[in-house]
Amino acid sequence: MSKKITIDPVTRIEGHLRIDVEVDNDRVTNAWSSAQMFRGIETILKGKRPEDAWSYAQRFCGVCTTVHAIASIRSVENALNVQVPLNGQYLRNLMIAMHSMQDHIVHFYHLSALDWVDITSCLKADPKKTSLLAESMSDFGGHGVDDFKNVQEKLKHFVDSGRLGIFASGYWGHQAMKLSPEENLLLFSHYLTALDYQKKAAQAVAVIGGKNPHIQNLVVGGVATAVNMDNMATLNVERLSLIRKKLGEVKKFIDKVYMNDLVLLANRYREWFDIGRSVGNYIAVPEYPLDTNSKEFLIQGGIFFNGEQNIHHRILDHSDDYLINNITESSEFAWYNNPAPLHPWDGSSDPRFTGYDYDSKYTWCKAPRFKEKAIETGPVAQILAGYHTGNEFIKREIDFYNSTLSIDNSKYNSTMGRLLARGYRAKFSAETAEHFLDKLIENIAAGDSDYANPTEIPSGEYKGVGFHEAPRGMLSHFIHIKDKKIENYQAVVPSTWNASPRDENGVMGPYENSLINTQLAETEKPLEILRTIHSYDPCIACAVHAVDPDGGDIVKVKVL
Repeated sequence: MSKKITIDPVTRIEGHLRIDVEVDNDRVTNAWSSAQMFRGIETILKGKRPEDAWSYAQRFCGVCTTVHAIASIRSVENALNVQVPLNGQYLRNLMIAMHSMQDHIVHFYHLSALDWVDITSCLKADPKKTSLLAESMSDFGGHGVDDFKNVQEKLKHFVDSGRLGIFASGYWGHQAMKLSPEENLLLFSHYLTALDYQKKAAQAVAVIGGKNPHIQNLVVGGVATAVNMDNMATLNVERLSLIRKKLGEVKKFIDKVYMNDLVLLANRYREWFDIGRSVGNYIAVPEYPLDTNSKEFLIQGGIFFNGEQNIHHRILDHSDDYLINNITESSEFAWYNNPAPLHPWDGSSDPRFTGYDYDSKYTWCKAPRFKEKAIETGPVAQILAGYHTGNEFIKREIDFYNSTLSIDNSKYNSTMGRLLARGYRAKFSAETAEHFLDKLIENIAAGDSDYANPTEIPSGEYKGVGFHEAPRGMLSHFIHIKDKKIENYQAVVPSTWNASPRDENGVMGPYENSLINTQLAETEKPLEILRTIHSYDPCIACAVHAVDPDGGDIVKVKVL
């Protein structure tokens, strides 16, 4: 007999995603993904000045704020055909790469790892064996016997106090947890260590951006980060040295800790390379512009259909008509007026809440489609695009880890594949950040001190789109400018693609599709659903945190 399970909220640091599944003989037979909060910033932006849009748009989120600022400023520049000086591009690229490093570390350790790591098992671990295991994997340091004893004591203090805080509602002791006590202690120790390294990356973004989250240094036509090596009030030698120091520390953590932990996890949970398969369609856009016209990029994008490994369409730049013209959003199953599929330039976000209905409207998330197909975006899409367009770094990394783990590229369409792809992307981001720091210094040393082309918004009517390959995938902001004001604004974000509900043809989105046929070990504790959904790094909005300081439930499971 089938039954329904509701998990609400699913997200760990913000709680607006609800997942419902129908289960028959402990196997998922149907699924619904529901965003539970109305965003509405598109509506707020109407009538505002286009040059201020990026400042509002980065309030879409409280974590991935930089990415919305970048996509927004690019939408205005695309509409007005504005060029960006090389220093401006390099500074933006540097911020993008450093933000990605921080985001991927947070996703793996703080938003996903505890789906695989049983922290209560850590108290049973032998610190000496854990130390030997850690030293066999890396020479990173901080892996002494006393280091692991200290972690155990911290955890024991939490357990003895009866106030586990953010660890209170985990599925500890679950049948599907497979790591040994020593492996659990090692990864939990790195969970704590990772807090310091994600902070270092965030600090490096703030040195350029003025603050983080919500950077303050963008202008239409470049950045407002003044560059003068002899002025203490600007970006100078001392601050560039600080950025390089922090970059090096975070890069070392990614290389020697993050990637080794991923390999350990992938080896212990190999069956998860065959679980969580999604729609098999992928999209990624080019990122890291190399010229002032945004026509050349460090990494290209691509579109894949029907699980095929070859690119259906290679995306060379952000003005690609095939890319821009084939995006639509349907509200057939979302709480908005105008249910028919519309191109984002013609789209609207007029709310019309009618209650949760499995057979009709059940989410605030629209259903984006590319050529009427549901499509997944994110690190898997980007690394596949990089691999098949000949990016040497990505090809080398994938070939190495495919050989290490005895897998091929088809295995990235899975829950574990998505985690592994994020690791590659974190490594690529670290390499990229150092590359653009070198390019910036080289360009300044050559005598180029320009960092912005000051731009007045002209009279008339203009449309533009700003694309950005954010940590969660393809982000796009569509803007319509009329008489120096914003006439319409629509953001199609990575989580909208992946958390998409059904469309007018009844086609499921990637989250929903990837849950079908998932076997649950314990129906009352649907850990397997969390593992797959968290592998996408769901980010619906960041206004509400899901931690109850009084220790109350933060996860509710209802079995009907």
